[in-house]
Amino acid sequence: GGPHAAFLATKEEFKRQIPGRLVGVSKDVTGKPAIRLSLQTREQHIRREKATSNICTAQVLLAVMAAMFAVYHGPDGLRRIAERVHGLTLLLAEGLRRLGFEVLPKVFFDTIRLPVSKSQAEQIVARAEGQGFNFRRYEDGSIGLSLDEVSSEQEVHRLLQIFVGHDQLPFRLSELASSIDLNYPASLMRSSPYLTHEVFHRYHSEHEMLRYLYRLQARDLSLVHSMIPLGSCTMKLNATSEMLPVTWPEFARLHPFAPADQTLGYQTLFRQLEGWLAEIAGFTAFSLQPNAGSQGEYSGLMVIRAYHRSQGEGHRDVCLIPVSAHGTNPATAAMVGMTVVVVACDRNGNVDVADLETKAAEYRDRLAALMLTYPSTHGVFEASVRRICQIVHTHGGQVYIDGANMNAMVGLCRLGDIGADVCHLNLHKTFCIPHGGGGPGVGPIGVARHLVPFLPGHPVVKLGGPQTIGSVSAAPFGSPGILPISWTYIAMMGREGLTKATQVAILNANYMAKRLEKHYSILYRGELGLVAHEFILDLREFKESAGVEAMDVAKRLMDYGFHAPTVSFPVVGTLMVEPTESESKQELDRLCEALILIRAEIQEIVDGRQPRTNNVLKSAPHTAASVTASEWNRPYSREQAAFPASWVKHSKFWPSVSRIDEAYGDRHLVCSCPPMETYQN
Repeated sequence: GGPHAAFLATKEEFKRQIPGRLVGVSKDVTGKPAIRLSLQTREQHIRREKATSNICTAQVLLAVMAAMFAVYHGPDGLRRIAERVHGLTLLLAEGLRRLGFEVLPKVFFDTIRLPVSKSQAEQIVARAEGQGFNFRRYEDGSIGLSLDEVSSEQEVHRLLQIFVGHDQLPFRLSELASSIDLNYPASLMRSSPYLTHEVFHRYHSEHEMLRYLYRLQARDLSLVHSMIPLGSCTMKLNATSEMLPVTWPEFARLHPFAPADQTLGYQTLFRQLEGWLAEIAGFTAFSLQPNAGSQGEYSGLMVIRAYHRSQGEGHRDVCLIPVSAHGTNPATAAMVGMTVVVVACDRNGNVDVADLETKAAEYRDRLAALMLTYPSTHGVFEASVRRICQIVHTHGGQVYIDGANMNAMVGLCRLGDIGADVCHLNLHKTFCIPHGGGGPGVGPIGVARHLVPFLPGHPVVKLGGPQTIGSVSAAPFGSPGILPISWTYIAMMGREGLTKATQVAILNANYMAKRLEKHYSILYRGELGLVAHEFILDLREFKESAGVEAMDVAKRLMDYGFHAPTVSFPVVGTLMVEPTESESKQELDRLCEALILIRAEIQEIVDGRQPRTNNVLKSAPHTAASVTASEWNRPYSREQAAFPASWVKHSKFWPSVSRIDEAYGDRHLVCSCPPMETYQN
């Protein structure tokens, strides 16, 4: 039943309202074309009141799989596949007509419907189940059939035998084939070319395809090279042993609406996973349906709205959101029709309780919810979190806690015990489902007892009761194909292992913060001078003293072989670092040493030993082409540019492009593939 990707298209005039991001073609400082993500519409990138998207985790990995399917087969291969599927469906339809069945509709691709009597349908469906086939039953009693790439003539033959009720058909399939016409009516025929880019015409052997994929892979600085310290992203180990069940056909080939008596194993897995998550987070029940953290937020707020309506208080529409809340929260509140009221934070990064009390009292007749991230996106545990929840409850609101930072709590504390009414968890963060370049993700929501009746339901499998908010995903359990990953992770780690992982994640963050505090300002700490599982490096002072900004440090880290931490979120001009529990002390030290060396490079600019413009930070990252060019007019050596630390000489990751012109990329969006010559030169 998933995960699966969907694609959205729009006219030019609406492109800046598209959720998520678009890929834009920009250029680097040398003029080389460079592809980048553009039009970032989430409020962590733009002003909160202008946010139009709460989409964070998309289904990027699945979109890549779909794209590579098209690359491998090309337009001719895809047409051959489609014609084969269509041809087999035509063969099946002609056979059924000769057996006396009416076949609808008159024009079809791979799906047909057969109007039959109720008793006839029951007999046919029973015979089908006995042969290992599931037929669709429409509400009017008719039967639906769909064929696909793995269908065969033998399968068509068996299907016809099921309908006739015995093994002897009054015709041969070869006789039917002569009467089949693959063409569609002229009004439906496509005449325009498709998949015209050269990439769809080059890689049609397995060796060529393999090499193409590896060339693309070599351009990615990933966890196989070094740690990815992205704050608020939890880029932890995705163990191979956790992945294995995803490949099992017993999981991978199940249809989302398969009969319940055929999915008993999956149902057991769902129930156990929901129970484990409820115990870990301290809630009565969980729904696995939301497909991403952002969708979990949406579902959670919809549950809260439904609850208020059930209490006769549908007018409650104000959502309080602290400045320290996670990035998607304001856009989510706007999407469900709530009015966002921002709550201030104090100088230590905590929610300003006095400001919260003032605004909760001001909007007490309209207060619907508070959206809080715990620990906060500032990287600290809110010492007053119970008081915060109490204030909201006193004024009639519900507390939604964003569980994006659950990696700092598993086994140590529970959101339900703290006072939350709803939360979502990110299985693709805390519970090890791979991010896959931005997805697939799973964002299940947990609720307190009084909100259980409002959890997402589904009309096809009769999930949920009369008060459910309805379905939020196409499949009743969201992305069941990848849920075995989180189930396996929890089962293998156990209670003690999960708790130890949390402790090490917090320990690693505090170790790095302590090592770096002599070189950089740590922006926020808790009351004991400690951070949670992530921390923020404040680089704002260097803009004036050296002309260096956070993005310069992020680009320079590529020369050291590291992916940058989260840049300018939640505070502009900072880097947010999250090491996770998966990294060894040696890897933590390596990143610390890189940042310390970069701090020394900044100091050279401050002291006037390097210019404020033409220096190693402003020119980073350095590509192989730039450091091997015949001309070198920079006030630092080629070695300092490309091999600034000893470990880089042993294993060098070369960036594909130099510094990118970001504004140019925002102006030059790519909504269809440009010709290959655009990328040459």
